[in-house]
Amino acid sequence: MDSMPELTFGQRLKVYRERSGKTRAVLGGLVGRSAEWVKAVETDRLLPPRVHMLDRIARVLKVDVSALIGDLSERSAVVDGPEHPALASVREALNRFTLSGEVSSQPLERIRERLSAAWRARHQAPDHRTVLGAVLPDLVRDAQRAALTYEGDERRRAHALLAEALNLAQMFLAYQPAAELLWRVADRAMVAAQESGDPEALARAGWFLCQIHREAGDWDTAMSVTLDLISALEPRAADANANLLALWGALNFEAAYTAARAGEEGRAWRYWDHADRVAQRLPQDFYQPQTSFSQVIMGAHAVTVAVELQKSGEAVRQAARLDPAAIPSRPRRARHLIEAARGHYGKGDHEATVAMLRRAYGSAPETIRFNGYARQFTLDLLDGPRSARNDVHDLALKVGLVS
Repeated sequence: MDSMPELTFGQRLKVYRERSGKTRAVLGGLVGRSAEWVKAVETDRLLPPRVHMLDRIARVLKVDVSALIGDLSERSAVVDGPEHPALASVREALNRFTLSGEVSSQPLERIRERLSAAWRARHQAPDHRTVLGAVLPDLVRDAQRAALTYEGDERRRAHALLAEALNLAQMFLAYQPAAELLWRVADRAMVAAQESGDPEALARAGWFLCQIHREAGDWDTAMSVTLDLISALEPRAADANANLLALWGALNFEAAYTAARAGEEGRAWRYWDHADRVAQRLPQDFYQPQTSFSQVIMGAHAVTVAVELQKSGEAVRQAARLDPAAIPSRPRRARHLIEAARGHYGKGDHEATVAMLRRAYGSAPETIRFNGYARQFTLDLLDGPRSARNDVHDLALKVGLVS
């Protein structure tokens, strides 16, 4: 591959796959992914996979991992982002269990208040991951203790609170080098939600589980989980309260997102339309705290669908219709600006890309610091147009890509 040093990871993967005589479907099947996932990686619609998947691919193709990633190895480590200082304490809390029923537990209402405060802090703080890292260890331990010590209806309520605490932990663990822990927490959250019998807890846990399957490239499972929950909640949707209705809408959008990631344009926009109709039934100022589902977020969701479909022009047009300041959550606003940056980057408008990334940093520095796309674009543009280099270098300093 030394004769082709400029190839992207996706292009390298395609060369080695074809040399091995394997179709996309065969390679996907051997590593537990779909042919559509392989195509998305080969066409660079997706970032290079994490280390464990790189190793599986390399073994199947009978090449060294270094041959697949070439000069991208050091770059990939940078793009993957750093480990948050609080990860160790969060991991310890998640790995420990209360084993005795002889311990006292906080009142459930107090745990409920602490969870609500944590979600509010997450949306309001620019350093939202640091804020969560400080409160999660005690919150997870107390929720686990409550699920063990209470009985009857209170025990079911405690399991719903535990599921939500684990959902909050998933927010912290996203983009962290802790994939196995993230999967374990997602499974535990779903089990706790099932124990609770609370449809809102099930919808929340399923929403998070869908995202993990999608980000792992298991789009079929992601869609199955989502559609099963949509069907189960549909009979309740007619007279649901605003929160349950919003969760149902959020699941419809997850179906749209997964379809877009798989390149299924018609299906993606069809589910976006379903979600939008649900959003219009919500009070105008309603904002669901776990999923951000609301009327205002549908504009951001349209950008995501377009950019995942590689419709960069449409993504930019959709982004122009939404004032980011209307999104009340700082990290969600930053995430939207990164999605808009993806649209501009796809169009080759590097100055607009940098402008969006700088706005994202201003909204929530910890969102851009741990987001793979944001880090990749910033790194790529360090050698970009001279007119944008100063701004890019300043951003790279802030994000920690250069010193």
